[in-house]
Amino acid sequence: MSRRFISIWFPHLMTDWLIRCRPALRDQPFVLALPDHGRMIVTAASMTAQAQGITKGMAVADARALIGSLQVIDDKPGQSGRILNALGEWAIRFTPVAATDLPDGLILDVTGCAHLWGGEQLYMEDIVSRLTRIGYQVRAGMADTIGAAWAVARFGSIPAIVPAGEQSSVLMEMPPAALRLEPGICERLIKLGLRQAGSFAGMPRAVLRRRFGQELLMRLDQFTGLENEVIQPLLPVEPYQERLPCLEPIVTRTGIEIALGRLLETLCRRLCQEEKGLRRALFKCYKIDGGVEQLDIGTGHPSHNVNHLFRLFELSIAAIKPDLGIELFILEAPVVEDVRPLQETFWNAAGGLEDVNIAELIDRLESKTGKGTVHRYLPAEHHWPEWSVKPVNSLSEKTTALWKTGRPRPIQLLPEPEPIEVAAPIPDYPPMHFRYKNKVHTVKKADGPERIESEWWLREGQHRDYYVVEDEAGNRYWLFRLGHYTGHKSYTWFIHGFFA
Repeated sequence: MSRRFISIWFPHLMTDWLIRCRPALRDQPFVLALPDHGRMIVTAASMTAQAQGITKGMAVADARALIGSLQVIDDKPGQSGRILNALGEWAIRFTPVAATDLPDGLILDVTGCAHLWGGEQLYMEDIVSRLTRIGYQVRAGMADTIGAAWAVARFGSIPAIVPAGEQSSVLMEMPPAALRLEPGICERLIKLGLRQAGSFAGMPRAVLRRRFGQELLMRLDQFTGLENEVIQPLLPVEPYQERLPCLEPIVTRTGIEIALGRLLETLCRRLCQEEKGLRRALFKCYKIDGGVEQLDIGTGHPSHNVNHLFRLFELSIAAIKPDLGIELFILEAPVVEDVRPLQETFWNAAGGLEDVNIAELIDRLESKTGKGTVHRYLPAEHHWPEWSVKPVNSLSEKTTALWKTGRPRPIQLLPEPEPIEVAAPIPDYPPMHFRYKNKVHTVKKADGPERIESEWWLREGQHRDYYVVEDEAGNRYWLFRLGHYTGHKSYTWFIHGFFA
């Protein structure tokens, strides 16, 4: 498949944008201006102003002499770039690869996209008509190379679609400016009578290089495709992405579900063939009014199970507001991992944490209760209790450390110990009473102390003497005294955890 590019040219980018923002200017003569060496210079003029003789680069004072009612609006440096960025992001509904072409254009890599609209002619017409409806005058060209598409958009006939492989023949009729040459080179070519590219394209390359420099040869090669030209997309293209444009706007939940199902089947088929599974997926819905609705899911285990992934999305589909209708659906998998097929065993029906059913159950629980509500922890090589476990994000992650089972540990450990008020008899005795969150607990049973020394090679600190205590209600707690007992410093007692 040959590469195909579309160049979109906005001849009146700034004035069209300003009229969209301020419709009252539509039939008024106005210009945008910037200061330059102590005077205001016109940077863009409306079509009404141009019809009365105002041109870009003219001094504002001269322009006002021609049109007394001329409105002068301060231009903002970099504004055209920001407008093109917004238009480029809008164009992503037609292709995943869109780039700005300063100062007044866009470049779209549309390889493999046109057939989704019924052909290149309908594809181009849809793009141009949509931009025209939102208020921009545009010209567009399509060709195998960026250079040829750029040239026919500005100097070609309408519709400017160059058939595949025909850019060299189109080159013959183009003026030098169509090659994106510096103005000085174009002037020299015209002075020599070389008013069309065909009059010098066949000259010896050494002669052209000596007279006009390497730039002329580079632009010729870029036009014909002998030299590859790379564009920088506005948004990075996800390697695992599927697109589904709609001939008619989708406004119902059923239609959204059908689109999601088709995209999942296509994406998961590819993931399965490559022995990969997604860990995160984005479902984007591009609406006619320019808005975008998005759903985001995550999985605890790499998955390419269509039914499971559909159920995760299904819980949130009601949040999508189609409004006037959705014209494009995109499914992306930004996080993908390898999936290793499990070897089944005759003697063990359950696969433990390797069982895909467990991962899918966790995914469904998190979809209903909220992301991050289900946690998994592994032991870490530390004596200090709050450092002895670590959270992990995957069911497949393993550790060489072993769980410490020699002494009882609470089922819930506080991230940081909280101070409590304690009444204790003599050193090394457990407390008789303690106050936690303004509630007094009377201790009925206790076990301890268990001394845990500070890890001095990591940080300095006092040792802790831990006690397991049970109050009159049968609730059990993990308390400790920091450092040696001094009798009058009750704040040295802390609560650190809760037993079942």
